[in-house]
Amino acid sequence: MRTGSRALRRPKALLLILATVLAAALAAVLTAPASAVKETPAAARQAAAPADFTHPGVLVGRSQLDFVKAKVTAGSQPWKAAYDQMLASKYASLTRTAKPRAVVECGSYSNPNYGCTDEREDAIAAYTLALAWYIGSDSRYARKSIEIMDAWSAVIRDHTNSNAPLQTGWAGSSWPRAAEIVKYTYSSWPNSGRFGTMLRTVYLPKVINGSHSNGNWELSMMEAAIGIAVFLEDRTAYDKAVSKFRGRVPAYIYLTTDGSLPRTAPGSGLDTREKIIKYWQGQSTFMNGLSQETCRDLTHTGYGLSAVSHIAETSRIQGQDLYPEIADRLRHALGLHAKYQLGRPVPANLCNGSLKDKLGPVTEVGYNALHNRMGYEMSNTQRLTEQQRPAGSNNLFVAWETLTHAGNPA
Repeated sequence: MRTGSRALRRPKALLLILATVLAAALAAVLTAPASAVKETPAAARQAAAPADFTHPGVLVGRSQLDFVKAKVTAGSQPWKAAYDQMLASKYASLTRTAKPRAVVECGSYSNPNYGCTDEREDAIAAYTLALAWYIGSDSRYARKSIEIMDAWSAVIRDHTNSNAPLQTGWAGSSWPRAAEIVKYTYSSWPNSGRFGTMLRTVYLPKVINGSHSNGNWELSMMEAAIGIAVFLEDRTAYDKAVSKFRGRVPAYIYLTTDGSLPRTAPGSGLDTREKIIKYWQGQSTFMNGLSQETCRDLTHTGYGLSAVSHIAETSRIQGQDLYPEIADRLRHALGLHAKYQLGRPVPANLCNGSLKDKLGPVTEVGYNALHNRMGYEMSNTQRLTEQQRPAGSNNLFVAWETLTHAGNPA
């Protein structure tokens, strides 16, 4: 009888021990610091767009805009100087006349250029005017921004020729920034629905499937796709764009933990060492922060790094912060290129000892996120960023980032 009782009690005791062990293990995982939890491979993660989108929420959110407005109103620097620079630019002109086209045709390096410059600059102007409206509370700027967006939404139907995907990405990155601010902070925009239709039918199909050209193409295209997805509240498009982003960033910025060769983007067809080195502009020595386009020139590299920062910034506003996933790559990339732009001699094993051009006004967003918010030491990036203030526009898809992101804690 006693033997039978022990036999009955033993399974219960084992179950109790097992439950205790599992509970302790679960508690350890839940309370472990982030650095102790291994990152899930990108392929195994779901993009998970927000259940409820935040507006305005493309590159700049309302709390960020309020921070800037307060700084400008108080005359604080560098924001006041950046605001004055913006208002003095051609993009803030209240007499600007939009130049829409039904078909924008852009060849390689915008040759031919049928509406390419006009479209990009009108999109930047719409964003500039939207910022001027919110910060200065002058409704004339909101109305002019609406006028430009309405002019294009009434006319444009397509982008053609070899640079069509990149052109669509550049213009498509600026339009949603403007539209988000105006739609959600100004009193009336009757044609906002038509503008949304333009983004959905003319822009989104050209960018959402990505590109296997140089990496800055796909990154700019995904920036446009994510911004458009936010404005349209399109969770499917958002998820697809984030998935493309997660595949592209590790293929654009190298870390030594990647191994002897850089990673490749899904579907790239770069399946041999020779193909990868050719794609990386002939560079065969790899170092932390090297970009796929470093040996091409710093300008195109800047396009890619800027788009990476912009996408991560939008994701943070939307409650799905991508910065932790790409922080090491982005901080090393910004630091490496800043160091050499600042004048450090280029070693012989990097692009044969010579780098071309400059990054452009592209470091503020990433620097603010990684250094000011996340606490990374970034001395070279800090020096270059402060040296370039106030950062203006590259006349393609970057504009006024000292104003919007310098020291912005929001």
